[in-house]
Amino acid sequence: MTVETETILVTGASGQIGSELVPALRKIFGPDKVIASDVAEPALSLKNSGPFERLDVTSREDLARAIKNHRVKAIYHLAAILSATGEKFPQKAWEVNINGLYNVLEASRELGVKQVFCPSSIAVFGPATPRINTPQDTILSPTTIYGVTKVAGEHLCDYYVKKYSLDVRGCRFPGIISNETLPGGGTTDYAVAIFYEAIIHRKYTCFLKPETRLPMMYMPDCLKSIIQLMAADFSRLKHHSNFNVTAMSFSAAELASEIKKHLPDFSIDYRPDFRQAIADSWPESIDDSAAREEWDWQPDYDLARMTADMLRVLEEKRQQGKLVYPG
Repeated sequence: MTVETETILVTGASGQIGSELVPALRKIFGPDKVIASDVAEPALSLKNSGPFERLDVTSREDLARAIKNHRVKAIYHLAAILSATGEKFPQKAWEVNINGLYNVLEASRELGVKQVFCPSSIAVFGPATPRINTPQDTILSPTTIYGVTKVAGEHLCDYYVKKYSLDVRGCRFPGIISNETLPGGGTTDYAVAIFYEAIIHRKYTCFLKPETRLPMMYMPDCLKSIIQLMAADFSRLKHHSNFNVTAMSFSAAELASEIKKHLPDFSIDYRPDFRQAIADSWPESIDDSAAREEWDWQPDYDLARMTADMLRVLEEKRQQGKLVYPG
């Protein structure tokens, strides 16, 4: 992408990934070249660091107007309803996740956008999928509306690659752990909440069973994977919108044990709820060899390094009076 002449639009910029991807992109391409957008009012730090558009991705007209006004040539489409929230509001999940994506792809096709990034998720997998070292190309049998929309979204994106030569790329993200954004309705969000509860209360009640193992990724690796994939040589890519990516896999009990190495007085109990069934349908570990072979993916953080960094950052915020957590 040529920084001087081309502009990036980020939808869902107030969400977990968007709120950290926008600053990362602005650092690379310049503040004025990255347009943050969302239906929700953004944090002041996001709004004050560059352009912001109030944008509903379910409106093709709003999208077209933003693309034209800002001469957008790349879209990072992050607006979505996540797994747990989607089960409560499945119709809304379909409207945002499918119709919103279709609007982005159509507007991109019609208005000359060169690249689209759309994240997928391990939610595309299901009970019929191998749970250990889940292959890149395998059975997709989701049990949630979120997973259904992500499977359909992967196929829709690949259709636009083949039919219209639109450069669409995406990763199947595992659980994302961040020290900046609060939990936002995902089944893997326990792995974020647990750190806040550990710092503030020294105890946590987990909504998953202790032995529940899921693939995870620390936010710096998530951002790295997006930026690296979008910069990759298109001719190397055999896959496009559905790359498996991961950094680590751990159980709730293993994460609690790692935290206790730093906070010996931390305690945890377990009260599984409806999210347990969702987690049980997802992989325990992921094979991301395709991403490693096609665009040189390599994570930087494992469980130990991620845990140490999360606790350090949150404790610094607590001491500075900047730790915000509604729990």
